[in-house]
Amino acid sequence: MGAKVLLIEDEPNITEAIGFILSRDGLTVKSHSNGVDAVDVVRREAPDVLVLDVMLPGRSGYDILQDLRNDDQTQGLPVLMLTARGQTRDREMAEKLGASRYMSKPFSNADVLQAVRDLLMP
Repeated sequence: MGAKVLLIEDEPNITEAIGFILSRDGLTVKSHSNGVDAVDVVRREAPDVLVLDVMLPGRSGYDILQDLRNDDQTQGLPVLMLTARGQTRDREMAEKLGASRYMSKPFSNADVLQAVRDLLMP
């Protein structure tokens, strides 16, 4: 496959687990851990899929997603949002802002891998 995935997540254990499972599947994985400059990192890395945590230091994943959807360069980027909060309103907010998929923690590695594979399909 060789597609590029950017993971924006501030919990090292989650970053390591997701990075491992995606890399093992042949994907190139880069990671970033704060929300402050996340939009710049997405623009610079130009990933095929973005895995974005909702709760990040400096800026929320929702704010980042909104900026990405308002930018011509990134508005079509497939985004899998991850959150520790699985409430309906969080899911609705993610969908309203344009998340491609939404997943609540804890999640299985197989579910994350399948979601990323699905987002990579044309």
